[in-house]
Amino acid sequence: MKDTSLTARHIPDRLDSPLRAALLSWPSLLLAVAIALFVLNALASPYFLSPWALSDATFNFTEKAIIALAMALLIISGEIDLSVASIIALASTMMGLALQFGVGTPGLVAIGLLTGAACGVFNGLLVTRLALPSIVVTIGTMSFFRGISYITLGDQAFKGYPPSFWYFGQGYVWWVISFEFALFLILAVLFYVLLHRTNFGRQIFVIGNNPVAARFSGVRVERVKFLLFCLTGLMSGVAAVLLTARLASTRPSIAVGWELEVVTMVVLGGVNILGGAGSIQGVVIAAFIMGLVTFGLGLLNVPGIVMSIFIGALLIAVIALPILVRRLRERLTR
Repeated sequence: MKDTSLTARHIPDRLDSPLRAALLSWPSLLLAVAIALFVLNALASPYFLSPWALSDATFNFTEKAIIALAMALLIISGEIDLSVASIIALASTMMGLALQFGVGTPGLVAIGLLTGAACGVFNGLLVTRLALPSIVVTIGTMSFFRGISYITLGDQAFKGYPPSFWYFGQGYVWWVISFEFALFLILAVLFYVLLHRTNFGRQIFVIGNNPVAARFSGVRVERVKFLLFCLTGLMSGVAAVLLTARLASTRPSIAVGWELEVVTMVVLGGVNILGGAGSIQGVVIAAFIMGLVTFGLGLLNVPGIVMSIFIGALLIAVIALPILVRRLRERLTR
C-alpha cells in the first residue's frame, strides 16, 4: 500500500531567503514609505530640500521620538504610560520654579531629569506593587501631574532661562545637526543595543509574550517593568529639558496631546500594542515618517487641527490594519 502520510501537508520547496524576509519586513516597508514621503515633500514645496529646512524638520519629532524609544520597550513588555506629556509639563514647571531661586543651567537640567525619573518611579510603584492596570494608573497620573503644573503656574509662564540653557533645545553640534537630533540618534543606538542585543531586552520580549511563563523561567517581571517605567519617566524628563530650552519658557499647557503622537510613533513602528513584538529600528523610521508628514503639511499651510485629525486616523489605521489583514487571510484559507 502506498504511504500517504506525507501528502497530507504541504512542504515548501524552499524557505524564504534572508534577503527576501528583510525586504518584506515592516521596517523595510516603513523605509519605503519614508522615501516616498521625502520625494513628495520635495515636489510639493521648493523650500523642503534646503539643508536648514530639513534641520528644522527634525525639531518636529526628536523630543517625542526620544520618549517613543522608551515607550516602545514598555509597550513590548505589555504595559503603557499615557502620562508622558504631563510628566514633561511637571518637569518643566519644576525647572521654572528652580529658575526663580537662581538655579543655574546644570541644576536646571538635573531637576528636569530627576523630576521625570521620580514620576516614572511613582507610576512604576503603582503598577508593580499594587498590581494596578497601567492604562488606568497613567490616565490618573496624566491629570495629576498636569494639574500640579496648572495649580503652580495658573495663567502665568516662567521665562528668563539663561542662554547657556537654550543650547539644549536650540544649539547645533555641527552645521545643521542640532543637539536634539544628535542626542536622539545616540539614544536610538543605545536603545537598539539594549532591546536587541542584551539579556534584559530578551526578558522584555518574554514578559510581553507570556508574563506567567517568564516568572517560571526566573525572570523578575515586576522589577523589569518597574525599571521600564523609570526609564520612560527619565526620557520624558530629557524631553522636558529639550522642549523647555527650545521654547525658552515654561507653561502648564506645554506638550499637550503628545502622548497620542508618541503612542502613534511606537505602534506605527511595528510594536504590537498588546506587547511581545517590535523593534527600535521600526520606531526610529516611524518617527522620521511623522516628522516628514507634519513638516510637509506645515510647509503647505495645513492647519494644526487637520494634523491632529490625521494623527488620530493614522493611529486607528495602524492598529486596525493588521487585524483586518489577519481576518482576511483566515477567510481565504477557509
